[in-house]
Amino acid sequence: MGLKYRRILLKLSGEALMGDKGYGIDTAVINRFAKEIAQVNQRGVEVAIVIGGGNIFRGVQGVVSGMHRAQSDQMGMLATVINALALQDALERCNLQTRVLSAIKMEQICEPFIRRRAIRHLEKGRVVIFAGGTGNPFFTTDTAASLRALEIEAEVLLKATRVDGIYTADPEKDTTAVKFDTVTFNEVLANRLDVMDMTAFTLSQEHALNIIVFNINIEGSLLKIVEGEPIGTIVS
Repeated sequence: MGLKYRRILLKLSGEALMGDKGYGIDTAVINRFAKEIAQVNQRGVEVAIVIGGGNIFRGVQGVVSGMHRAQSDQMGMLATVINALALQDALERCNLQTRVLSAIKMEQICEPFIRRRAIRHLEKGRVVIFAGGTGNPFFTTDTAASLRALEIEAEVLLKATRVDGIYTADPEKDTTAVKFDTVTFNEVLANRLDVMDMTAFTLSQEHALNIIVFNINIEGSLLKIVEGEPIGTIVS
């Protein structure tokens, strides 16, 4: 089967790495994600990943306890680096070549983010993991995902979640919620559907970057998407 997408940006939340745990990284889960990514990379797809840090620390957590938002967000950005290194290890145990590029310089453990270098790594078949968010407080890793996808000229942004698309309401709370197969950016705004934070969403809309929301926990979903099968919900 042919490929619909040759270069993708996968957005993985930190919470996804927890599995059923309440905190940290579930080794079985991260290994399963690595195998899904390996399948796609071995088909010749260039894979870049933006990873969150919510399984370790979320910026909003610090704000609630009285911490300054900038300081709190910086702690959250450091949490994404921990997750990036864990994912790198899991991917390399699947015999993939990887590079971690951080928006916050820490040369002893990863490379600084440089757009041209990132693209060159992708062209060489390496899986590129973007850590450190945007490098700035007040921006989420969703925004980092939209930004990096545009910078590397990814063909699509894949938002991995634990539900199989976008619904009229939260399907985990409302059994009458109806799933969308496709939806436009304007329809998302008009119906106040929860896809990404507004900064990330607007950035994608302005630059016509399609978003696919899908369930990463369904085995084979990532491969089916790059092969063009109608998985999840497409925002276009």
